[in-house]
Amino acid sequence: MAFYELESSIHRMVDDLQGLCSTVGLSNTANEEVVVTSVFLYKFLNDKFMHNLNAFANELDMAPEQILGNEKMLRRFYKQSSTDVAFAYEDTIEYLVQKLDGEQFYKDFDDALEHIAKNEQNEAFAVETADGEKTPLFTRITELVSGSQRNNFAKAIFGIITQDRFDFSEAFEGGFDFYSAIFEYLIKNYNVASGTYAEYFTPQTVSSIIAKILVGMSEKIEAAEIYDGAAGSGSLILHLAHELGQESGMNRAIVYTQDISAKSSRFLRLNMMLNGKSESLGNIVQGDTLLSPAHYMVEHEPDSGLKRFDYITMNPPFKTDFSATRNQIEQKWQDTNRFFAGLPNIPKSKKASMAIYLCFLQHALYSLKDGGKAALVVPTGFLTAKSGIEKKIRQKMVDEKMLAGVISMPSNIFANTTTNVSVVFLDKANKNDDVILVDASKLGEKVKDGGNQKTVLRSDEVERIIDTFIKREEVDDFSVKASFDDLKGKNCSFSAGQYFKVKIEYLDITAEEFNKQMSTYMSDLNARFGRGRELEDEIMSKLGVLRHEG
Repeated sequence: MAFYELESSIHRMVDDLQGLCSTVGLSNTANEEVVVTSVFLYKFLNDKFMHNLNAFANELDMAPEQILGNEKMLRRFYKQSSTDVAFAYEDTIEYLVQKLDGEQFYKDFDDALEHIAKNEQNEAFAVETADGEKTPLFTRITELVSGSQRNNFAKAIFGIITQDRFDFSEAFEGGFDFYSAIFEYLIKNYNVASGTYAEYFTPQTVSSIIAKILVGMSEKIEAAEIYDGAAGSGSLILHLAHELGQESGMNRAIVYTQDISAKSSRFLRLNMMLNGKSESLGNIVQGDTLLSPAHYMVEHEPDSGLKRFDYITMNPPFKTDFSATRNQIEQKWQDTNRFFAGLPNIPKSKKASMAIYLCFLQHALYSLKDGGKAALVVPTGFLTAKSGIEKKIRQKMVDEKMLAGVISMPSNIFANTTTNVSVVFLDKANKNDDVILVDASKLGEKVKDGGNQKTVLRSDEVERIIDTFIKREEVDDFSVKASFDDLKGKNCSFSAGQYFKVKIEYLDITAEEFNKQMSTYMSDLNARFGRGRELEDEIMSKLGVLRHEG
């Protein structure tokens, strides 16, 4: 089966699950998202488990059932298999499908999900919250619908997930971009701005650009601890992890994340499993990064100080009302330099416009190791703000020469926000005396995405942006290098347009050509002046005949 065929079958599965949710009253609810993602993950992990089990059984010339029924052989299988989640045979699709005709099949299905979640070997797959609680891998799915519907609901789910089986090696050994395409489709209907923090994922092209540039800025690729404190569904951090690659079969990147959204944290867990990053699942934390950051130098010991990272990626929410925690954040961290530029004040009105991204930027700077690198998505207005917190943050980036460059992206690069965005790249090991500023705002093509219009970068444009930045090339009206002194002279503006050189075009002409052109200009000006005098006389004459009528 080719990749596109697998993608098509997964698209059908997601569509069918959404259709099923509609028939039981879950359409466009949070429970629909739970059902779709949980069932998809169960299906994916089951088929990966069975794929690896069959391969192991073939090596030993045994039937899979023989291994499942032999505790010693099963332990050996788990030890040497790349299977992420441990299944008992009675938890698999292959076993449960034999019980479909039962009047309480829904209980068998829910029991299997709960059994998987509570399996000691699967403890790492629970998402930890900031207060130390664990969100299980699976919950009892059929309890989301009314009692009379549960059995038919469970049977309908199995009718969908037994249509195709992902039992070929490419499905579990393919590339990251393939999984990203599946994942993007999976969350297409759920990536809307809602709740306290805007929940949306970074477009794959932007994530790819950021990852390739961050790694391209590195002289040597080694094992690294990478972090995103506003991780969302994980597109940015996982593209970077993929770009850092593997060494001796082990991932070079150890992933750390935090996000306040339970929904985003579930998506991130799913995304990491799809992308073979299960060893970092214990580092996913759901919670308020600004008030209660979760990662410390010594795990679970706040007194040890916040952990520092080799790479940081972050696409934080730009504006939202965080007035309920703003003063707590300031008080809790006032004795540190974590928010050196200050926190936005609470306005009397329009609290939803509080610029929360400025807090995340300062948190990122504070969390970056000496020699570390970062890519931070910001509203383009941040680049030129003349004063305030924005200016103080930019000033620090310039004064400490950690700014490596900036890319201004096209408008509508995110389908669900019209805010123009830019990406600021930092390098605490920066050895350059200048920065590269790229204006990519005119690139891309406009396309319709549902009811929205968004800009999509073409593949050659993506390569152009990456190559120009990494090679630090100056291209007319596209990129320019500015020294740190130049930046200071322009109020630390990061806008490429302010540094483009104004070009004056000179023509080499003879004296005869010069005199001819000057004569033409003078004749034209005399004609215009004459017409102007005629208009003056006409206006004055008309004003002269006006009379007052009493």
